[in-house]
Amino acid sequence: MTTIKIIQPVGILDGVQATQIRREVADVVEQDAGIVLIDLKDVTFVDSSGLGALVVALRTVRAAGGKLYICSINDQIKMLFELTSMNQVFEVFIDQAEFNQQILMANPNSL
Repeated sequence: MTTIKIIQPVGILDGVQATQIRREVADVVEQDAGIVLIDLKDVTFVDSSGLGALVVALRTVRAAGGKLYICSINDQIKMLFELTSMNQVFEVFIDQAEFNQQILMANPNSL
């Protein structure tokens, strides 16, 4: 059975928040989360350190054999992802409902 963990940062994803996200991702990976969803619905802005933290999070989850997804990005984050080609790296869903529909339906034994 695959365990799903959801991380929901709030506000500006900058150096301070980046450290917190890296810590949270490391914690959920230690708890054997097979799928990690980072829901950015409450994030208003992402700077370079925040973007770096998302990349580190992706590497951390993949190194543990898991999968990382992102959902609920605003226009600024979408533009940042496109400018840095991160839209090619991350699998992004419109919101948690789309994630649930596509990922949970594909993994019916997930929690």
